[in-house]
Amino acid sequence: MGGPPGTPTVTELLVPLADVTDRGVYQEDSFVSWADHIAAGAALAAALRARLDPSKPPHVGALLGNTTFFSSLLVAAGLDGLVPVGLNQTRRGAALARDIAHADCQLVLADSSVTVPPGVEYIDVESEAWATELASYHRTPVTFAERSGDDLFMLIFTSGTSGDPKAVRVTHDKVAFPGRMLAERFGLGPADTVYLSMPLFHSNAIMAGWAVGVAAGASIALRRKFSASGFIPDVRRFGATYANYVGKPLSYILATEPAPDDADNPLRILYGNEGAPRDLTRFAERFGVTVVDGFGSTEGGVAIARTPDTPAGALGPLTDQVAIVDVDTGEPCPPGVIGELVNPTGAGWFRGYYNDPDAEAARMAGGVYHTGDLAYLDESGYAHFAGRLGDWMRVDGENLGTAPIERILLRHPDVTEAAVYPIPDPAVGDQVMAALVLAAGSDFDADAFRAFLAEQPDLGPKQWPSYVRIGVQLPRTETFKVIKRQLSAEGTDCPDPVWHIQP
Repeated sequence: MGGPPGTPTVTELLVPLADVTDRGVYQEDSFVSWADHIAAGAALAAALRARLDPSKPPHVGALLGNTTFFSSLLVAAGLDGLVPVGLNQTRRGAALARDIAHADCQLVLADSSVTVPPGVEYIDVESEAWATELASYHRTPVTFAERSGDDLFMLIFTSGTSGDPKAVRVTHDKVAFPGRMLAERFGLGPADTVYLSMPLFHSNAIMAGWAVGVAAGASIALRRKFSASGFIPDVRRFGATYANYVGKPLSYILATEPAPDDADNPLRILYGNEGAPRDLTRFAERFGVTVVDGFGSTEGGVAIARTPDTPAGALGPLTDQVAIVDVDTGEPCPPGVIGELVNPTGAGWFRGYYNDPDAEAARMAGGVYHTGDLAYLDESGYAHFAGRLGDWMRVDGENLGTAPIERILLRHPDVTEAAVYPIPDPAVGDQVMAALVLAAGSDFDADAFRAFLAEQPDLGPKQWPSYVRIGVQLPRTETFKVIKRQLSAEGTDCPDPVWHIQP
């Protein structure tokens, strides 16, 4: 199982950069040319190999911010076959230790931006001792190992919003193919700079950021951790022409104080997924950039691309490799009926989970790739996201998705963020609850909100929120996904004010 014919490996993408001295990697005030960066990757690979047990998988945990060092670890993986394991910095204690053990990490590399679980041995990559050790490998020759598209490049954990994260096998073709495809699609080349502030332990940053810069032969500018207020200043500082995002960053940037020169920046393309539909247009207009939002997952079994005629709020048209089927019967859903997004032709780009055969078998039940995402088709054949199977609510005998309700709530002029989730009710199965974040200076008026809901023609009576929670922020992962299981568990017994809203 591999990519399309001619799909490159990460190793092959790196080869043309080995002698490049006029482009490279920026981080804050530092710059390293690609030639020196690849040489540093060779030295790092040699240093790590000296510490690894060759009889065990060469898995190296990366508990790191977006730094030049993290990029050099990715280079080392491309040169040598080491397997970086992206570790989620928001995981703590036993949960993070579980991820490290589950992925069979022989070593863990950490920097000052993270918290290492007690009892986990690690290398402080910012220490003098490590700098001295690494320096002893400074003259390691740069060699490019023979790799195939099916070879494991990296392990990346899922976000874990609905349970323990799963370690996705990310092969060379899963990284190199989208890197080259996006670079060609957006006309990126050596004159461009890719700005990368999404966390490198996540697939979006690897496949839609780092790999794009490498494939284009462009420079890469790294931000240790995303900053809404720092985004446009960084774009100007580094001359960035392309950036990637996942989830809510557009909303956070749009919440910063507008300036008359917002559109005076070099950014041409912003590419990502899960951006709020209303934010895509607002961002494009305010900052003078083309925003392209797609749909996909770390596993890669299904992808949907927007077309120029895709209506606002839709994911895009379905292809032969995407279908929406009844959750119980597996039969295709007619327009307007919510079902699960699947790949009826097989695994697509899914290369399995590491050390998790049960989860892998469930994902591929019946030889069909199951996304766990809900969607529905409109009458014109465009797919609309409807939430996760884990968010599926059964209210008075009817199955409901959360995403359509969230889109309606976001129409309210004072609502900047909305999360809809079920809370148990012995009479009707589930009740609908919504957690909202309001714009600065706004107050919640329950009567006015009821009137707003009553005016929405597409809000069914069973979709009407029974309770509304108003907070200053929603619990999110490092990749900006809302942790709804936490909201559901708290229910109405939570630290924020809650209103009972009746139709």
